[in-house]
Amino acid sequence: MGFSRLIKWIKPPVFLLCLAPLADLLWKFFHGGLTANPIEYIRNSTGFWTLVFLCVTLSVTPLRRLLRRNELVRFRRMFGLFAFFYGFLHFITYIWWEQSFDFRAMVEDVYMRPFITLGFIAFVLMIPLAITSTNGMVRRLGGRRWQMLHRLIYICAYAGVLHYYLKVKSDVTVPQRFAAVIAVLLGYRVVAYADRQAPNRPPNRSRPPDSHEAP
Repeated sequence: MGFSRLIKWIKPPVFLLCLAPLADLLWKFFHGGLTANPIEYIRNSTGFWTLVFLCVTLSVTPLRRLLRRNELVRFRRMFGLFAFFYGFLHFITYIWWEQSFDFRAMVEDVYMRPFITLGFIAFVLMIPLAITSTNGMVRRLGGRRWQMLHRLIYICAYAGVLHYYLKVKSDVTVPQRFAAVIAVLLGYRVVAYADRQAPNRPPNRSRPPDSHEAP
């Protein structure tokens, strides 16, 4: 079986695996396992998995190039949409269960608390990325404009990490690890870009014409 066909069979179980954090939350919700503060637990869990999927999305391009497996790009959209999905759950937990849709209090929070500001920025920037994730939107925008737009994921990732860092205040080990992972992934892109711009470098003919580079 070719690798392309193997990817087709792998995608469904990977999709189900991406739903595992949600399944875990639902299981704990119905079995009293969300600790003494269930809202905080759900908020923290969904925020954590948002960052995980942002990192996984950013890792697809380096892995594709290093392993020379262009078929891996087929996972990128799915991972990116799961990042948005868990980010949406994180946001809903805040505006519904914490703020009870009190928009005045939310505006004050965004204005007065930097970690809320950063989290809000990260989520808002993820919205156009999710909306334009389809092949039809790629065609409408054109490859170049689509690539430029989807570089917003870099800002989303670091805004999300700073949001996490400022939120925890004391033990910042986990947000620092996220920051290190994202720094490596973006550093790879800087090196790869510099290599592509090097004079007398032969063009990469192995890249598929529809890979739509960006994340």
